[in-house]
Amino acid sequence: MQIRWYGQSAYTVRGGKTVAIDPFGAIGERFASRGIVFAYPPIEGVEADVLLITHDHLDHNAVDVVGGSPVVLRTPGTHESPVGPVVGVASEHDDAAGTTRGPNTIFRFSLDGVTLCHLGDFGQSALRPEQVRAIGEIDVLFVPAGGGPTVGGESAAEVVRVLRPRLVVPMHYRTEGATFLDPPDAFFDALGAPVERLPESMFEAELLLGTRDEPIVAVPAAPVSATVGR
Repeated sequence: MQIRWYGQSAYTVRGGKTVAIDPFGAIGERFASRGIVFAYPPIEGVEADVLLITHDHLDHNAVDVVGGSPVVLRTPGTHESPVGPVVGVASEHDDAAGTTRGPNTIFRFSLDGVTLCHLGDFGQSALRPEQVRAIGEIDVLFVPAGGGPTVGGESAAEVVRVLRPRLVVPMHYRTEGATFLDPPDAFFDALGAPVERLPESMFEAELLLGTRDEPIVAVPAAPVSATVGR
């Protein structure tokens, strides 16, 4: 199974089918007008069978950049899809019951025998017991690690400890392409798991699976736009 990071929380997961998650469009100028750097390269040439949108913010909801006429899922519930059942778990983008930043959908799905969970912009102080039960046993966890509008540091590490994945993929943290978030270092320190810094933004998930007691943290190389630093 091949996982590719496009920056922020945007991924494709490719096996027998392809799942795209939280793509962004050409929003750099709109962010710049607010004094925010968002300079990841554009997402181009991506086709998917399923497209997951965790919440309706500009850096997560660019449905139009993904081709292939995918089934688009946005809401909580158990959905049938080309990759089988996809479970959407209701959550919040903040620690105030969604009253500040709104709702967020956690998605769980399986592909080629591997079960994955993408937390989107999870901002609660902790997972609720019913959310943990709904997510269930997973192999790969995409977890926000940059703090600010989402969990980070110890809170993100505790989510990992509760869900017990075999592979942890941090996302939504400070890079050259997104300087308005915190670096993931506090998360790495709090979790204390082995960190594999990868030379590319694409990797084979099965080669990095640890165990539920000793997960591996995979850190793909951040995509960098040619305009960064100009």
